[in-house]
Amino acid sequence: MQKKLHEVFNFLKENREYNKDLQIKYYSNFIVPFNNKEEKIISILYNIAATQSQPKIDNLSAFYKFIFEDLNALNSFENFINRINPNQLPNYNSLYEGMSKQKGWGNKTSALFTKTIFHLHNEDYPDFLKIWDDVPQKLEENDSFFLPVDVVIITIFRRLENQNWNFNKINCYLKNHYKGSEIEIWDDLWFWGFITQEGAGFERNFKWNENKYWMLKESNKNPEIITEIRNKAEDFLQIIDREVI
Repeated sequence: MQKKLHEVFNFLKENREYNKDLQIKYYSNFIVPFNNKEEKIISILYNIAATQSQPKIDNLSAFYKFIFEDLNALNSFENFINRINPNQLPNYNSLYEGMSKQKGWGNKTSALFTKTIFHLHNEDYPDFLKIWDDVPQKLEENDSFFLPVDVVIITIFRRLENQNWNFNKINCYLKNHYKGSEIEIWDDLWFWGFITQEGAGFERNFKWNENKYWMLKESNKNPEIITEIRNKAEDFLQIIDREVI
């Protein structure tokens, strides 16, 4: 299992530009149209919550009312954490823990929001996406990063080793073998998993799925790039299915 995961990790590390290009376009969609920090953070919160397959509207509405009661909390990273997770260190672990305590926010969406804030401020993404001035640009040793695990990622782990993987088990496993900044690289697993799976639930076929690639609004539609990504996706599938010697 660990040897196979190491091969997958190396593939992700060597091919970061494809998902990064998509992510920049995705973030730009709901950040660039707004002028101030409050509007940008609110836009992110609404867009991330909208990724839930079955959002709990009553709980989410209570959360948004809570946020709008003190818009000053949206002016800085530290203020926001003090609002959702009082008296905690201003780091990514505190951000994740605070979000996971909020009504309507589960582990996956809390991790997704935290990952988004990290991406926007870690200097690997364009400056025009940056919102707050006090966000840590790196994951320190005492900090934690949680992978936004969903069915796409769980299905890949089940393919690698047949057991009842879930959000906590996968994040715990990765933290035992990788450091915080390395775990962030694993976020690219969703992109490669999404475009190489067909079907629903956990019983999915693994194959290049061009239709799903086209359903990603921000995916590069240049035919040459699509061919390049398809070839990379097939390399990814070979790693997933190759017997470990």
